[in-house]
Amino acid sequence: MRVLLLCAFPFLLGCGKSDNELRQLVRDELAKQQTISYVTDAQVIGPYSPAVRVGKFLFVSGQIGLHPETTELVGDDIESQTRQALDNLMSILSKAGYDSSHVIQCTVYLKDINDFPKMNLIYGGYFTEGKYPTRATVEVSNLPRKAKVEIAAVAWKPSD
Repeated sequence: MRVLLLCAFPFLLGCGKSDNELRQLVRDELAKQQTISYVTDAQVIGPYSPAVRVGKFLFVSGQIGLHPETTELVGDDIESQTRQALDNLMSILSKAGYDSSHVIQCTVYLKDINDFPKMNLIYGGYFTEGKYPTRATVEVSNLPRKAKVEIAAVAWKPSD
């Protein structure tokens, strides 16, 4: 056993990359993971980015049911606002090269928790059954533009 280790040790040290080459590979990989880019070609109503990409993650700002051209709420009901909020979210995902299958987590803010069943029914149609993202849903006292729902997401894409 001792002879095997003595013979293998020089082989392990002598082959492959030097310590400096390995360090550089690790630095390069970490630099790739820390690359930050901003999705800016979507309508916003404040000083924030629609989405920020960090490495393979995409963090999408909360979306409300604003019509993308008029920036007015699409309706006064939870169903139309939920659809539009999710359409807005999917549009931002698409602009960044992601889709709903890449979403790993959502946060849903509801003005009235009693709207949960209606929101939930529509929400479920935007994701693949059995592969839903994790989610937190909370009731809040108010939302921008007096919206009834706001939905934020985190997506992860294994490769470009």
